[in-house]
This record gives sequence, structure tokens and C-alpha cells, in this order.
Amino acid sequence: MTRTLRMAAAAAIAVCLYTVPAGSDDTSETYRQLNLFGDVFERVRSSYVEEVSDKALVEAAINGMLSSLDPHSSYMDPQSFEDMQVQTKGEFGGLGIEVTMENGVVRVVSPIDDTPAFKAGLQPGDFIVGIDGEPVMGLSLSQAVDKMRGPVDSPIKLTIQRGQGDPFDVTLKRAVIKIQSVRSRLEGMIGYVRITSFSEQTDVGLKAAIDKLKQQANGKLQGLVLDLRNNPGGLLDQAIAVSDDFIDQGEIVSTRGRDPKAAQRFNATPGDITNGLPMVVLINSGSASASEIVAGALQDHHRAIIMGTTSFGKGSVQTIIPLPGHGAIRLTTARYYTPSGRSIQGTGISPDIEVKQAKLEVIADQPEHHESELRGALNNDGLKPDQGQNQNQNQDQNQTPPAGGGSSSGSTPTAPATTTTPGTAPAQTPPPVPELGDATQDYQLGRAFDLLRGLALIQAQKAN
Repeated sequence: MTRTLRMAAAAAIAVCLYTVPAGSDDTSETYRQLNLFGDVFERVRSSYVEEVSDKALVEAAINGMLSSLDPHSSYMDPQSFEDMQVQTKGEFGGLGIEVTMENGVVRVVSPIDDTPAFKAGLQPGDFIVGIDGEPVMGLSLSQAVDKMRGPVDSPIKLTIQRGQGDPFDVTLKRAVIKIQSVRSRLEGMIGYVRITSFSEQTDVGLKAAIDKLKQQANGKLQGLVLDLRNNPGGLLDQAIAVSDDFIDQGEIVSTRGRDPKAAQRFNATPGDITNGLPMVVLINSGSASASEIVAGALQDHHRAIIMGTTSFGKGSVQTIIPLPGHGAIRLTTARYYTPSGRSIQGTGISPDIEVKQAKLEVIADQPEHHESELRGALNNDGLKPDQGQNQNQNQDQNQTPPAGGGSSSGSTPTAPATTTTPGTAPAQTPPPVPELGDATQDYQLGRAFDLLRGLALIQAQKAN
């Protein structure tokens, strides 16, 4: 093939990916830029220190064009495209971690529950700066992800930068990731539902979980906690369906792209699977994309109280465009807006009640004084002489908050809280991660249960 033909082939490939508006005056300039692409393609092909296949060069050029647009647009080769399709169905191989590219390194958006990444203690906001001893800087996101893939049970060493602390290494074993996207349990008369990601199974799983909770509570559910923490998102239609499960009418989300005529609005249909039960939605900085759509819709409709910390802030929509025989491209095609018309891009969903993850520490051996100890204090006429002391002792015991931040009685503990923040980890090993969903360790969940128990008490008092 002559140089001219090679340039023409490269330019033709570029033309397929560069759409010029009909009637544009910039057509000639566009073709000059495509000629530049052809010149560079030919020079690299003929003069680079090692031989590189045309396929590798073209795919790298495509990926470079897309990744320069924003952190979420990228090219997927046929294998990556197949992996993505498997992932949205709820089962895939890897480490179980949602990542993005930021400042040349891989940033953790969220680890998925019960996966190697979650068990190793990786946290939202961690930076993966090395893979098996090699620096990540200079790799594209797809290249970094490819390096993290491998045979099941094969080890991989990640070098993690957390906050301002020193980098530390974490060794994991790759596994087949099977996502149970919805989990639930009954806590007293409060239902707890955790959604870990939005796959094709999510809405069906949510409805089944709510039905099960109703049966377990004998139809006497007092409230529901919907846990979206560390949920990296997923399918838009599943986020809409989950929101619709709790909203009777009105807009759920709208998407607006480059063409105003292509704007879409998604509205709720009648029916609330909880019949209007009080709800608390838990979010944190690992809640992104589809989980932010759900939280934003329920917040704007005043359907739930949003509790936790500010979400990730991914307010854009990616469309998967298959390229027959060549994988697909993931292209950002729109921004989404909550029912009130706000975009959360870069800002996230702000909770109605901010509760940072913390752990309680009981202050022991603190002196306590009571009226009954004062000289000459009046007796309680309604108690026998030997009952007063026992009542005070029981009262003291009831005021002691449970260790670890949980609350089984619904009372608000008053011990001071120590906030856990990134950057305070030891240099070599990550700190233990609170067990999300365990009320004895999960401070945020304990506060959500407290709030719903309080609302249930108020409603009961009004009914009487």
C-alpha cells in the first residue's frame, strides 16, 4: 500500500468518527485536520521504534479522542464490550470495583459489596497508583482495567494512595463477581433494603424484597431504610423503575442533550409499593449516577429523608453505541436533571440530614448524680421504699448507648462521636471498614433507624 493509500485509509476511518454538520462552512478545515491525522498515522506506523499494528493504532486514536472529552466516554474493544454486557446482567469477572480516571490515575468510585475489593478495604476516593508494581500513570482507563483483569483466583497487587497518607499495597485475588443487587432484612418493625448496583435484576429484586418484609412484619411495617451508599450506579431504566416504585405521580428525571428536541422526561406511574411508609435514603460519596437519580427524585418529591454525606456528583448519561465487528463506544450524550430541574453534575446530592460515618466511644466511670441522693430529698409517693434505688439503676443502664454506634432501643446516644475520614489510615494497611448494614457497627444506619422509630412513635401518639 502506498503512502497516499495509507493516508486515505486512515482519513476514511477518522471521517467515520467525525460528523460534520450539513452545510457547515468548516468542511474544508475538517478535511485538513483529517489529513493531519493521516500524516501522523503514517509517521508512527513507519518510524516508531517497534512495529505497531494498524488496528492497535486506530483503536488507540479512537480511545484517545473519546477519553479527551470527559472521564466517562471511552472505546470498548469487542472483549470489553462483552464484559460490559455481562456486568449489566449481574455477573462478571474481576475485582468488584467501579473506577474512573482522574489526573492520570485510577480513582475508586465504589467497591461492590462482598467482592475482593470490598473485603480488602478499598474505599471511595482511593487512588490506584500502581498495579503489580507498575505505575498507572500514562495508561488509559481501559488499559488499567485490562491489567486488573485476569484468571479467577490469580493474585494482583494494587498500590493505593489514600488522602495525604503514604501509599500502601493491597493484595487481592481475582474472582467471579456475582452481584446480588438487592438485599433486605427486618429490624424490629423497620425494613432495611440495600441496593448495591443497578443491573437488570434490581427492580424485580426490590419488589420481592418489599413483599418479603411486609410478610415478615405481618403487615405492620413502620418505615423503610433504602441504603444506596457505595452504589456506583448502572442502568438508567432501572433507576427510573426503582424511583417509580415509591412515587405516585410527577417527573422522576429528565435528560437533555445537545439537541433540544431530543430531551426526554420520565414520569411516575400510580402506585407506591410501600403505601406511603416513612422512608430514609442513605447516601455517601460512593453513591453515583443511577443511585443519585433515585435519591434526587425521592428528595424533590419529599418522599424520603436523605441522610448521610454528599454523593459523588455524576450527572451525565452515557449511551453505548455498538460498532459492528469493532466493539462499541461509550459516549456521554446528555445530562440528567432531577424533578426540580437541578443538575447535580460535579456537586452531588446534598443530604437533608448530614451524618458522617463515625463510631461511638462510651465514656466509662463518669460520676452521675440524682435527686434521690440529696439529703432530705422527697420520696416518690407512687413507689415502695425499696423501688426507688432499683428504678435509678435501671434508668442509668438504659441511658448507656450500645458499643459501636448501634441502637436497639431507638434512643439517641449522647456519647461523643469520632468521625472517620480518608487520609488517616496507617501507611501500610487500610483501616477497617464499618460493616455497612450492621447496626452495631454502622453509625449512619443506626441514626436512620432512630429517625424512623421516632417518626413511628409520633404517629402512634397522634393515633391515640
